[in-house]
Amino acid sequence: MKRTLFTLLAVGLTALGVNAQENKLLQGVKLSGYAMVRYQATDQDGAKDNTFGLRLARVALDGHAYDDFYYKLQMQVNGNIDNTAATNSSSIRLLDLFGEWQKFDFLRVKAGQFARPFTFENPLDPISQGFMAYSQNVTNLAGFVDRTGEQASDGRDIGVQLQGDFLKTAKGRNLLHYEVGVFNGQGINTRDADNNKDLIGGLWVMPVEGLRIGAFGWTGSRGQMTYEEYAFDPTLKKNVKVEATEDVRKNRYAFSAEYAKDDWTIRSEYIHSQGKGNSVIGEDLRASDKADGLYALCIVPVIKNKLHAKARYDVYRAEANWSVRKIMYEAGVDYVFGKNLQVSLEYARVNDHQRTFSAKVMNMVKNTYNVVDLELDFRF
Repeated sequence: MKRTLFTLLAVGLTALGVNAQENKLLQGVKLSGYAMVRYQATDQDGAKDNTFGLRLARVALDGHAYDDFYYKLQMQVNGNIDNTAATNSSSIRLLDLFGEWQKFDFLRVKAGQFARPFTFENPLDPISQGFMAYSQNVTNLAGFVDRTGEQASDGRDIGVQLQGDFLKTAKGRNLLHYEVGVFNGQGINTRDADNNKDLIGGLWVMPVEGLRIGAFGWTGSRGQMTYEEYAFDPTLKKNVKVEATEDVRKNRYAFSAEYAKDDWTIRSEYIHSQGKGNSVIGEDLRASDKADGLYALCIVPVIKNKLHAKARYDVYRAEANWSVRKIMYEAGVDYVFGKNLQVSLEYARVNDHQRTFSAKVMNMVKNTYNVVDLELDFRF
């Protein structure tokens, strides 16, 4: 399957290249991508593990048509399931497929499948994001492995979006950015299940170079969320577990701040969600109407553009209270061999109070454990 994917992309690129000089639909077409391999170990009680694995690989084909139209197709191959917050099953899937009209800075129109305009971290690629996994609040509340149970979608959905930049300084730097879109609300490669669309948007200011401060909103629904419940069986004369579906609301907001300049990155985002969830490690969350999370990270140059030290505080509360929480304290380094190759080492101390309630009561599991992650990332 993987060989077929790369063969199709290579054949497509060759065919496009033959006609590129004759057809204005094809300008600057390029094939690019990256891959991430890792070693990860954890001493989590009941789930101890250490393994070499493949985090993911992405291959993209993009270009311009008639100068003002940009398009992109991107496929992803997921690797092994890991022990971090951003757990995804092994699969090959279409991640991005969109076109964007870019004639004006103040109004650009994008249509297709692409990253939801929600948080600063969501649209970042996994290497640029900087850590062994996306933050827990982005993972659970921006559509990576959503709390409503939609399939893993890497923060993407199908829809139409407007975005643009306003208020240029004398030096030509924009001070204001907006983006707003309408989406199915079901994640990638999926039709709308309830005929209700999600409305998502963000607005941020850039008062000084490198700094942006923003707010985001999201209202919509997840159609046909599947869950299990008990119902009385008259034949067996007892309650039995049955599968049911429910359309659930998603009302979310986020506040974000980031400073990225001179090889420094400082970023923090808070997300709040109102609306039923599906489950968290075996526990029903339909009765829990709220969830939230916060992260704060810093990546600093030890040797500029070469060696970095990094740290992140990352907390997610599946019921928006401290009794059900998972906190990750992370620290690490990365070394950049060149623009296309880097190695990263990271340690995380995890304080997990969202594991199965019955196990916690019986003192069968420890709430704290450690994770070590070593990654090799390369682009092509």
